[in-house]
Amino acid sequence: MEILGVKFAPLNISSERRLQTLVVAIWVLVSGFGDFWGYILTAYLLLYTQTLRYFMLLYFLWMYYDWNTCDRGGRSYSWISRMRNNVFWRYFCNYFPLKLVKTVDLDPKKSYLFISVPHGILSMGIIGSFATDAMGCSKLFPGLDMRIIALDQHLKVPLFREYAYFLGCCAANAKSIEYLLSTPAKSPHTGRATILIVGGTFETMESLPGTYRTIVKKRKGFVKLALKHGTPLVPVLSFGETDLYNQVYSPKGSTLRRIQDYIRNIAGLPPVIFWGRGFFQYSFGLIPNRLPVTVVVGSPLELPKIEKPTAEQIDEYHKKFVEHLIEFFETQKYNYIKNAEKTTLETDL
Repeated sequence: MEILGVKFAPLNISSERRLQTLVVAIWVLVSGFGDFWGYILTAYLLLYTQTLRYFMLLYFLWMYYDWNTCDRGGRSYSWISRMRNNVFWRYFCNYFPLKLVKTVDLDPKKSYLFISVPHGILSMGIIGSFATDAMGCSKLFPGLDMRIIALDQHLKVPLFREYAYFLGCCAANAKSIEYLLSTPAKSPHTGRATILIVGGTFETMESLPGTYRTIVKKRKGFVKLALKHGTPLVPVLSFGETDLYNQVYSPKGSTLRRIQDYIRNIAGLPPVIFWGRGFFQYSFGLIPNRLPVTVVVGSPLELPKIEKPTAEQIDEYHKKFVEHLIEFFETQKYNYIKNAEKTTLETDL
């Protein structure tokens, strides 16, 4: 039903679908605005409570002690295993629905660096695929300890950092990634998979429905780290991720893009103006559109171990990986994109 241009949801939608929508809405409010809520809640507990403020002081001591955990592999699996199997994620993944596809078997005793594109607005496909077991990640990739690389600042915000840690997140810096690539996995795992959304927050500004844009050609640091430890690079594609939200797009050189870049350089996050749907209507809101997202994991590109790779060697293997990624996209897009023949992976941003 449509009234004044607003498309309303039918009244007879099942309680299962309503619950899925509620769960995704909660996730967006927590994950999308977690830094803000963390600071607000911390200020409230310190300034407006009599007893809990003292617990917050103890919590700050814990934060000081725990400050570098994000650079040392994150929380142990015993901490995050219950979060990975929580029923919350079943409703979350079934909303879209999300699907995780493996194209080749990976050696469970090796370490891999998964390079994921595109970022989208909130990277829901990657969270549902690798931060949870709702789509059978541990069965598809047995033995691999999955760790998602997230913005450093998310792991420094009081209270919210604990949520990010429970998702198995580690910091997005060279020290953190190098630790993951060089340190053997702990029981019950025998290998590692470090998931890096290489475009980061920059790609959120390039996320538009029907497009697949990535700045992987401009990012070479991950190749340097992979060469240093001889870690295979695995391409990961999130088909449908960019369809979940619309946004006010600002091309390069525009006033809005300059403002976004300026704020991103200071705060780490660009002020993206995006919208999806609401609880009872499909025209606007912060809830993502109910559209399928398929995360496809490709075959690894084996790299030699070079402790001190030269710029020429980094460029050589970076070029090989970009070609490997584009070829993987071209072979898979017909399975998951409607207008596949007109869609390309745009890397020249």
